[in-house]
Amino acid sequence: MGGLRCVDGSYLTVTPVACRDSVGKPYEVTLELHRDGAPYGSVGERCGWLLTRLARGVDEARTGRGPARRWADPDDRFPGGEPEGELFSFRYRSRSGPSGGELSCRLRTIPLWEGSRWRVTRRAYVEAWGATGVGMRAVLTSAELSSFVRGLLEEAEGCLEGRDMARNAREGAGTGETR
Repeated sequence: MGGLRCVDGSYLTVTPVACRDSVGKPYEVTLELHRDGAPYGSVGERCGWLLTRLARGVDEARTGRGPARRWADPDDRFPGGEPEGELFSFRYRSRSGPSGGELSCRLRTIPLWEGSRWRVTRRAYVEAWGATGVGMRAVLTSAELSSFVRGLLEEAEGCLEGRDMARNAREGAGTGETR
């Protein structure tokens, strides 16, 4: 069960729950959200492959690969070349369209005044919205985001009875094709 302390002091718990096929075999995950222990929403149906890709991207960025190498501090390094952008956005989907909750992660560039000069940092803003419209926000470094996502993936693989989420991504999950 992954969790984040939010800027308002509340605690967001994110728990992967197995999606099962017609014979009951787990094949992917959905994320259950709780705010301070109370049910908050269910988002991201079949999002495990995307979380796997994100974890890999954050880890590569932290080593200074690709566009992330322009950031001196590894905590400022995130995947993608844009200084600000969306890393993920999971919503609750019903047959009638989006409703319920949302969990998203956007990058923000933040200038900080340090003594006699500006220092520019980047942070991941993880935001959750419940069905009631009340939002929560946690601000994370790339190391904290990596730890959070890796924890979700570890738990997801456990609820999938040992199935490797990375294998799902390699097999073309989300693309309609297999390799």
